[in-house]
Amino acid sequence: MHTRTVVCRGFRRSDGLWDIEGHITDVKAYAFENEARGTIIPGEPLHDMWIRLTLDDSLEVRAVEAVTEASPYPAICPVIAPSFQRLVGLRIGPGWTRAVKERLGGVEGCTHLVELLGPVATTAFQTIYPVRARERSRRVEGDGGDPERRPRLLNTCHAFSSDGELARRHWPAFYTGDRQPG
Repeated sequence: MHTRTVVCRGFRRSDGLWDIEGHITDVKAYAFENEARGTIIPGEPLHDMWIRLTLDDSLEVRAVEAVTEASPYPAICPVIAPSFQRLVGLRIGPGWTRAVKERLGGVEGCTHLVELLGPVATTAFQTIYPVRARERSRRVEGDGGDPERRPRLLNTCHAFSSDGELARRHWPAFYTGDRQPG
């Protein structure tokens, strides 16, 4: 009856910055009437929106482009797109969702574009972090990490728990599984 499609892609630019794009569409399997657009036929997007964040290596937002190509209210919904410039200067990381909602929550933004920023942030991390880690490891002998510095991934999810197998193998200095209380 309803299909929501979210597609996110990450690109490295020739100037060293990164473009992370998110695209969301909502379509119905049936025709229905819309107050502003008339009849929306099966497969015609009710929502067709995208956002592009340009980021630096530290995941700081340098530029934003937000576009609403289709929405229930074409004279109203696209008008909010310039508000997404409020993201410039924010860094994707801890507190990202809270900071986005402070700037673009409720009537200050678009629910669909704000929701899209979650998978866009994940895509940014998945795009940039592995490339930067490989580049660091090429410059430094071994894994490229500082054995005294806490790994960024540690305790970010179940797989990277400080008392888990991956921590034991990859970050033994930070492994907490074999320690006895004491």
